[in-house]
Amino acid sequence: MNMLRKIAFVLVMVGAIVWGVLGIFNINLVAALFGDATILSRIVYALVGISAIILMATPNDEGCYCDCNERTY
Repeated sequence: MNMLRKIAFVLVMVGAIVWGVLGIFNINLVAALFGDATILSRIVYALVGISAIILMATPNDEGCYCDCNERTY
């Protein structure tokens, strides 16, 4: 995994945790840490969204761990 994908993966996981906490406990961690609708909170949300797009748009360099062309039946 190249460095950009690693950073994007971490940011997407942070975003997933924020959404999970919001859904379960109704606490917006980003707003609690950086303020509601501040420029810093908007930057955090934008970085998480851009990271998701990066993960979807770039190929996974690791590939699969088996011979995908071989049939096992």
